[in-house]
Amino acid sequence: MVVNPGGRSLPAGFEPRTPEGGPVVPKDAATVVLVRDGSAGPEVFLQRRVKGMAFAGGMTVFPGGGVDPRDADHSVAWHGPGPEWWAERFGCSPEVARALVCAAVRETFEESGVLLAGPDPTTVVGDTSRYTEARAGLVARDLSLAEFLAGADLVLRADLLRPWAHWVTPEQEPRRYDTRFFLAAMPTGQQADGSTSEASHAYWSTPQRALEDFAEGRTHLLPPTRVTLEELAEHDSAASAVAAERTLQKIIPKLVRRGERWHVLLPGEPGFEEAR
Repeated sequence: MVVNPGGRSLPAGFEPRTPEGGPVVPKDAATVVLVRDGSAGPEVFLQRRVKGMAFAGGMTVFPGGGVDPRDADHSVAWHGPGPEWWAERFGCSPEVARALVCAAVRETFEESGVLLAGPDPTTVVGDTSRYTEARAGLVARDLSLAEFLAGADLVLRADLLRPWAHWVTPEQEPRRYDTRFFLAAMPTGQQADGSTSEASHAYWSTPQRALEDFAEGRTHLLPPTRVTLEELAEHDSAASAVAAERTLQKIIPKLVRRGERWHVLLPGEPGFEEAR
């Protein structure tokens, strides 16, 4: 869903197509916002997805993706808040919460090379280049997260993640995701990269600069990405963002027609409650 800069209008000619039989059941997914402090303030890691991809092609996004059934593996060595804690904040079962946290760690490593794990509960991996082969195995689904962590004798660091938001794709979309957004400070000693087939470009940017790029038409943002950037722009440091207390509510945007175009409406905006 491409949203035009300067508003939430969709491109001319866009027509929502609710699949026959009703809305598609959304697939669980995890997105991770990596933050660090830069010379101009806090920065976030962004990737521009390859054009032509089935979902969000050409969009500028945070790392993330769908949950793999193996992400729910109970054998994952885990440190930090348990599945029950995450389940309470994300409004789901502990089993789903476990899979979401594991998916967040796995997808972040696959798409950016950043690994939120360490040899023990008090340390984090430094240089992740030694795990290049395992990263490729995760991408190819030849290796599960549990197998990788066990083979490398690593512990998943759930304590490095923070719950940030909960977004669900509008009902009119043929591909729908029930996405939980996480926030994580960039681990010291690691480097985020764009070594993924899903991204054509990867870079760090202040939230404000990313919003300016969108407003001036240099990038395309999905509503959840834009809103998250707006929220992060209010913080003056990565530590401030990580320490923020968040009350999560499930956000399901609605699509409404106004004149010749369809528009995206968010909860609380005029006309949202009346929209079907």
